[in-house]
Amino acid sequence: MLLRKSLLTSCIVLTCAGLAFGSVSPDKAAQLGKNLTLVGAEKAGNKEGTIPEYTGGLTKPPASFKKGSGWRPDPFEGEKSQFTITSKNMAQYTDKLSEGVKTMLKKYPAYQLEVYKTHRSSAFPKSILDNTVKHATTAKTENGGLTFTGAHAGFPFPIPQTGYEAMWNHLLRYNGLTYDVQFSSYTVDSYGQITMQSSGNVIEEYPFYDPAKPDAKDYYAIRFNYMGPARRVGEGALIIDPVDQFNSKRRAWQYLPGQRRTKLAPDLSFDTPSSLTGGAYVWDDIFLFQGSMERYDFKLIGKKEMYVPYNNYKMVYGGKHEDVLKKNFPNPEIVRWELHRVWLVEGTLKPGKRHLYSKRVFYIDEDSWTASLSDEYDGRGQLYRVGMTYITPSYDVLSPFGDTYSVTDLVTNSYALNCLLVPGKKGILYPGKPFPPSYWTADSLAGMGVR
Repeated sequence: MLLRKSLLTSCIVLTCAGLAFGSVSPDKAAQLGKNLTLVGAEKAGNKEGTIPEYTGGLTKPPASFKKGSGWRPDPFEGEKSQFTITSKNMAQYTDKLSEGVKTMLKKYPAYQLEVYKTHRSSAFPKSILDNTVKHATTAKTENGGLTFTGAHAGFPFPIPQTGYEAMWNHLLRYNGLTYDVQFSSYTVDSYGQITMQSSGNVIEEYPFYDPAKPDAKDYYAIRFNYMGPARRVGEGALIIDPVDQFNSKRRAWQYLPGQRRTKLAPDLSFDTPSSLTGGAYVWDDIFLFQGSMERYDFKLIGKKEMYVPYNNYKMVYGGKHEDVLKKNFPNPEIVRWELHRVWLVEGTLKPGKRHLYSKRVFYIDEDSWTASLSDEYDGRGQLYRVGMTYITPSYDVLSPFGDTYSVTDLVTNSYALNCLLVPGKKGILYPGKPFPPSYWTADSLAGMGVR
């Protein structure tokens, strides 16, 4: 009898692994646009008034913005820091600090958080909001959370029930249908030595948000063409991620000028050291998390108020990179912190799976669905790396931009900072239409790889 019960339990578990989860009830979905925003954030501010009510986000560019420009003036220029959090006074703010931030405050005496007035500036086009509401009751995950169906061109899970649903919202965070940016990525070692690891042009596209592709099998594509440093000129990489992470895998190619050919590059994923930053972090550290969720069990812990980097126009659109890149951490006088509500998602390495990180904790901004902070733990369960995203909403196109981020290594006391805009170049451009399919091919990548 005991054996039969055990077998029955095993069958239930195996069966559930393929079941669909999600699809909130119409009653819950009716909260969208009422006490919840149209993308699922709490509309009201907090009782202390330190988080304001959401009123639609920042939708009007400042007068100094030039239409069509990729450079966006700071709409909050002139605001002063309200207070500073340091290792000496952090105890009074500890419930609103991530474990990674608390560790950095304790470890680095000069580290501090300049906290500013909170602005809930993230905003979205009407079509994104409409589709989010439309599909709130039809979107669901399958195959243990690794596949989603029933949604297109909007956030699939504005009222997440599981960690996988919240992570899908992050993976599908709205960055416009396409964007085009010339960037530089750096590492800063424990002595403060700055090294440019890569510089070039990156094109990012989200077929999921293309209204002409409701049945798109891929949700995301990115292409790098390197222009520097000298040792990397002519290199290129192309990555495409599928909607179905259970039955499909990431497709990736790399062009190396010395070989004069494009080759498949399946290693551009998971915990392979990323060439973007000379191996300072791994490929799925990009944007704090990118790629397949298959190696982790993701648990939705809940929501809480946290201090996170936000509205970092001075950093992302600022001038000299050396003003940002300081020893042990980006210049705290430039980084702006605000109090926002975030979803906490904990990822635990599945039994039998391999990864450099045994556990990961993500702090996902409720207004933009961008992972604002992350904590990564090593195989011993020790905090290893700390990720930070420097959100700067593109107010002219109603698209939160969260692709400038850093990863700090607490063991080597070094960090990598990715996607600083190259001064005097194009900034962040949004073409507004997809690139032709031929652009996302290995042959096209080879054609661009000139040295």
